[in-house]
Amino acid sequence: MLVELLKDTKISSSLAGVFTLKDPHVLISALQIAEAVLQKLSDTFLNPFVKEGVFFAIDALITPEKGLDLTCPVQTSVQLSSESSQKSNEILRCLCYAFDTGQSPSSSEKESCKIEKDSVKNLAMEIGTKYFDSELNKSNKGMTIILQSLRTCSDALTDLVNLPLTYRDAYEEKLNCLVHQVMEKLNGRESISTFEFIESGIVNALVNYLSNGQYLRDKADELHDISSGIEKRFEAFTRLSLSLDDMPLSVLIQKLQCALSSVETFPVILSHLSKLRHSYATVPYGRCIKYPCLKVRFVKAEGETNLIDYTEDIMTVDPFSTMDTIGGFLWSKVSTKKDEHSRQSARSMRRKSSFRSRPDQVNIPEMQEAKGIFAAEEALRQTTSVEMTSLDEPDVDSVEQERHFSSEADSDMKTQIEGSETTSNFASGSRKSMINGHQPKSFSSEDSSLKLVFYLEERQLDQGLTLYQAILREKTRAGLGSFSNEKLWSQVYTLTYKTASNHEQNTQGSSVLDKVGRCEQRFPLFSTIVLSELSCDVEKSSPTYNIVFLLKSLEAMNRFKFHLIARERMNAFAEGKVNGLDSLKVGIFSSIPKSEFLNGKLTGKLEQQLRDRLAVSIGGLPSWCNQLMGSCPFLFSFEARYKYFHLALFGSSFYNNDNITSNSGPPNDRRSNFSILPRKKVLVCRNQILDSATKVMDRYASYKVAIEVEYEEEVGTGLGPTLEFYTLVSHALQESGLGMWREDNKSSKDEDNGTVVSRFGLFPRPWCSTLETSNGVQFSEVIKMFVLLGQVVAKALQDGRVMDISFSRAFYKLMLGQELGIYDIPSFDPELGRILIEFQALVSRKRFLDSVGGETSASMVDTCYYGTRIEDLCVVFTLPGYPDYLLSADADDKMVNMFNLEEYVSLVLDATLNAGILRQVEAFRSGFNQVFPIKYLQIFTEEELERLLCGERDSWDFNELLEKIKFDHGYTASSPPIINLLEILRQFNHEQRRAFLQFTTGAPHLPLGGLAALNPKLTIVRKHCSKWVDEDLPSVMTCANYLKLPPYSSKERMKEKLLYAITEGQGSFHLS
Repeated sequence: MLVELLKDTKISSSLAGVFTLKDPHVLISALQIAEAVLQKLSDTFLNPFVKEGVFFAIDALITPEKGLDLTCPVQTSVQLSSESSQKSNEILRCLCYAFDTGQSPSSSEKESCKIEKDSVKNLAMEIGTKYFDSELNKSNKGMTIILQSLRTCSDALTDLVNLPLTYRDAYEEKLNCLVHQVMEKLNGRESISTFEFIESGIVNALVNYLSNGQYLRDKADELHDISSGIEKRFEAFTRLSLSLDDMPLSVLIQKLQCALSSVETFPVILSHLSKLRHSYATVPYGRCIKYPCLKVRFVKAEGETNLIDYTEDIMTVDPFSTMDTIGGFLWSKVSTKKDEHSRQSARSMRRKSSFRSRPDQVNIPEMQEAKGIFAAEEALRQTTSVEMTSLDEPDVDSVEQERHFSSEADSDMKTQIEGSETTSNFASGSRKSMINGHQPKSFSSEDSSLKLVFYLEERQLDQGLTLYQAILREKTRAGLGSFSNEKLWSQVYTLTYKTASNHEQNTQGSSVLDKVGRCEQRFPLFSTIVLSELSCDVEKSSPTYNIVFLLKSLEAMNRFKFHLIARERMNAFAEGKVNGLDSLKVGIFSSIPKSEFLNGKLTGKLEQQLRDRLAVSIGGLPSWCNQLMGSCPFLFSFEARYKYFHLALFGSSFYNNDNITSNSGPPNDRRSNFSILPRKKVLVCRNQILDSATKVMDRYASYKVAIEVEYEEEVGTGLGPTLEFYTLVSHALQESGLGMWREDNKSSKDEDNGTVVSRFGLFPRPWCSTLETSNGVQFSEVIKMFVLLGQVVAKALQDGRVMDISFSRAFYKLMLGQELGIYDIPSFDPELGRILIEFQALVSRKRFLDSVGGETSASMVDTCYYGTRIEDLCVVFTLPGYPDYLLSADADDKMVNMFNLEEYVSLVLDATLNAGILRQVEAFRSGFNQVFPIKYLQIFTEEELERLLCGERDSWDFNELLEKIKFDHGYTASSPPIINLLEILRQFNHEQRRAFLQFTTGAPHLPLGGLAALNPKLTIVRKHCSKWVDEDLPSVMTCANYLKLPPYSSKERMKEKLLYAITEGQGSFHLS
């Protein structure tokens, strides 16, 4: 019984994890458990203890210097000095008294710990001598056979990768065989423990292999030379994973996730504050705030001669002031070069502080608009529920508020964005802090804030962090793990200040990532990943860093598998390894499910942090939450990322509305955002929907208000008409006459409404920079429509509305800030994409043949397009499908041949993916950014973004309809009319279901979460009719998702009347 219980609880791996902690109380308990298990069941658990790393951990406690050689983190030393005990007591009460009942311990008890010095080491030695004596005497002590085998493979792989480039090509085949061998061992019959996996060095070897030996090397200036090698590594690894049916790769990812969960020590920091309390912050602005202050003593550094001592003792500091801002305040007090200008600046900023955002409004740098949204929100909040705005009249109050506050907020937001640069880096470069306080600019002159640097316990603080974040970072670096910051507010912190040297100023926020970021737009994705540094505080030598880095590389490889396979086949064709252009076609292949890249432990930690309302509302998220969310969002569940997105969008107001306490996933109620934001009613003209939409967005796009629509000469208002507004605008923006979208041979025009319909999704039509008019369409009007599109899309996401527009995956990638390449074209124009890839393959083939032997008759055949010379195709230098788009100045006299084919392909790619659509995409992003920064979307994938914007498109089954629909006022689930209705709904085709949803809810798609997300629930009630029931029609209240259904005499009659109602009864809102 005991053996089975211990095996089920995985006692070996659990103990191995406990031994990574630093607290001596925990280590003593773990050693005692290990001793008890070995004493009773030594034969059963001795080998598992060795396999899971318990032996290594105990040996490291005996001889700490040996533990330093391990990759897997173990505790190598325990100190019980009075200093460490005192620091421990600052955070938690000594665990010796944790389970004592009654009165709190005396002061003498607090200062003393019951664990004697060297007691941990002595108990470890006793266990090692008694139970592991045979292991201690082995040459490879504690190393299992599988660990030795994996180490041998990883060492051999590393040695080959580290060979000079001139020799490495000769060993390419052997290199691939070694990788194949490693992957097979991971998927072999013998199990590999997490400890063995980490300690074998496989993670470092694979990262080194994928990076072609460039991992963590500062090679930003040599990207041209090493990029090709890195791309080939990823192509080879992708080919290997396909040959093994992805199973070993899936096993590798699972082992990486287990290893990450085992070794990561990202802290969970809970507030444990009963309530927010008012306090007065002397530094930096001297004002009352609605959250606690931090107590700080400023002390001049020893040997500092350019500054004077700060005369005040303990100061109360706004915890959400950046170190930059605090430095600006202190500079005017301690500088020996104070001047009248700095004093005037200080007085000016103190006066301005009275116009800042409300103290209880905790804001997020780079996650608020650059206008005075707080004052505007307040003005709109006071009038929103009772006032109807005519779009032809200026909203005087809002305009005046905007004028009054915009310049203030603009300068403030610029300061906080620049100041928080180093807090968090997102996927494609340096990104800013996501959880911060609202920071006005510093008091003193433009560069004075950089003249002071601060130290806490001899560690320099990042100037871009808030004081609160800086303190949390130092405590987490101290290895405190999960701790409470309950006593954080009562402690007095001593900050040492000194004049910053040029080196200290220039290195703030500087890293290899910054240099690589400037090259990111010009070099391939995988080279950028390998040469960039992860934006997290973890030491680069730690296993956590390496594991996350490898997961990030594999996730990118899985996401771009099609690109890698297509490019690998093109290279094979160019080198003559395969014949015929048909070999370039990439069939259907499987990918690793995105769920396998999700880390449950980190998701749980983030969810726990987000549930702590006070910690979040006071800016208390640890930095790792923002950093990993920016650089590796795939580690977190969609639900967690959606909550994080809402925090970015709405700040503390999201928490004040009880949205974060739900564990049911994302707020999948389309009214959830509506309840957070103040409402603003607008009157629009249905027949001039684009003009009305332009006026609405120009007025309210930059304000955090949810618009509520009413149509002229119609009585309906509320959710239903508002949802239909977004649907109507969606349809209007897809009209073919606007000149916005590609209309190739795979697209068609809907004859009923003249909209562009593409089964591959919408993608911007290319416009030549020299062309101002085409087919009667002005390009300036196209730009205006893309600005409007960006505003409407962002507003729909902010307000939780559903749009009826089908963008291509490539356009979603542009929204997410990703670059497009030749392999993206097939996603929206398969025919053009296929031809360009084949042309590019011919170019690569010719280049290869020229490099090995020059032009021959055989090479001329090899560079023909399906047996036809390029010259005979009669291709001209105009963009395919757009004869008025000239690719070159002499396009009229220039024909494509084999010698200029590369130029032609390059120009077509540029026109299709870059120059031809650049202004339209920038206009879209400009409109979007008026609502909220578009970069917030980068934590989602293209598929997830489509769900957020367009809702769910899944079919309904009978059980779901029965469970998710409410029947009331004369109907139950067993009523004959209800049974008939559900059967009819199941038989509806796609267009009929769209029409039914449009009729009942105002939108043709269900929101994120499906039927369950409708709030109120879709409700069906009995309609009381005249004596001719079969002649009456169903009616709806879209605001309440309320269908009034007559009790028809037959199913056929019900279907006839329902179809008539949903097709003919749309287009206006009147009393029902």
